[in-house]
Amino acid sequence: MAKTVVIAGALDTKGREFAYVRDLIRDAGLDTLVVDFGVMGEPAFVPEIRREEVAAAGGGDFARLRSGEHKDEAMQAMARGLAVVGRRLHDEGRLDGIISMGGSGGTSIATTAMRALPVGVPKLMVSTMAGGDVSAFAGTKDITFMPSIVDVAGFNRISRRIYANAAGAIVGMVRAEAPAAVEEKPLIAASMFGNTTAAVDHARELLEAKGYEVLVFHATGTGGRTMEGLVADGFITASLDLTTTELADEVCGGILSAGPERCLAASRAGIPAVLVPGCVDMANFGGIETVPERYRGRLLYQWNPNVTLLRTNVEENRRIGELLAAAANAATGPVAILLPLGGVSMLDSVGHEFWDPDADRACFEAIKAHLRPGIPVIEMAENINAPAFAERAVATLLKMLRSA
Repeated sequence: MAKTVVIAGALDTKGREFAYVRDLIRDAGLDTLVVDFGVMGEPAFVPEIRREEVAAAGGGDFARLRSGEHKDEAMQAMARGLAVVGRRLHDEGRLDGIISMGGSGGTSIATTAMRALPVGVPKLMVSTMAGGDVSAFAGTKDITFMPSIVDVAGFNRISRRIYANAAGAIVGMVRAEAPAAVEEKPLIAASMFGNTTAAVDHARELLEAKGYEVLVFHATGTGGRTMEGLVADGFITASLDLTTTELADEVCGGILSAGPERCLAASRAGIPAVLVPGCVDMANFGGIETVPERYRGRLLYQWNPNVTLLRTNVEENRRIGELLAAAANAATGPVAILLPLGGVSMLDSVGHEFWDPDADRACFEAIKAHLRPGIPVIEMAENINAPAFAERAVATLLKMLRSA
């Protein structure tokens, strides 16, 4: 049985272009299923799933949307609807890959649906926006972006080649099979920063020796969101969240925030989790000139010419501790918190630039004050990067895994 490529697009304005790509994919031996999300003119050809169905799935009144007087509402409804339709097709086994083409509007609608699909499903977006910052469109999913070079509007010697390349790319991705692993090991997610590398590397080695596969995520905002997305999608067996520094950026307005719900995915999924206030001594900004005026008199450390670290103070650490306690309190599975009394990062250690026991204590005390009864809090005298700390964190997680 041939695999199916879902082609999602606005057939009223780009119908000829999508028909061309559809035919190329079919000629390559794959089935296609076209979903129309255009709202204005009539579609250039009849799709398998009509725009009215997409609008209804998004809670929109198609007659109202097609009037042209509510373009923002139409964009939102069609994006929601396409996400619902795309996920349904995947769950029914009718979507092995998805492709779309368009400008900013089409890219926004199509990638909303792509983000609703699991990691690993081939997703290709041919876009006029693909040469720039596509982080808002990609989110935390594995969407492949192909610059359209010229607008997706008609045929010429450039666009015809791009469309053909796009068809070939999605065909290749859908047909490709990853080599089977010799052994599928349970996955453990771990968060890391430059200032906790020693801790995470040691923990990873210990866990791998016990038969686990460890996915390490760089806690840069995107990294934290990606880790939490994989947890929410059910890929992860347990979480070793040693580096929750993104909460410091959330509290201080730094550039590496992963949002206020960072650390909640494992709690909601009910998987075993170890939480550590790792690197919460620092919030991240760009070059020194980018640091907000309100922080100019504070302790700053230039990690490199493009990264400036702000040492978080007592009040900020108190708020970070409250957020960590709230995440642990939301746990539906086993959870424990480990506190490194000897410092939460490499810089936050005796004799180093960010050593501030008062600030650390504010975080630790806030965690304990707001934590619901029954959640273990393990205090270690060592710095977070000491081998003994990583060993205790791993032992705690393994004990929870055995119990679970």
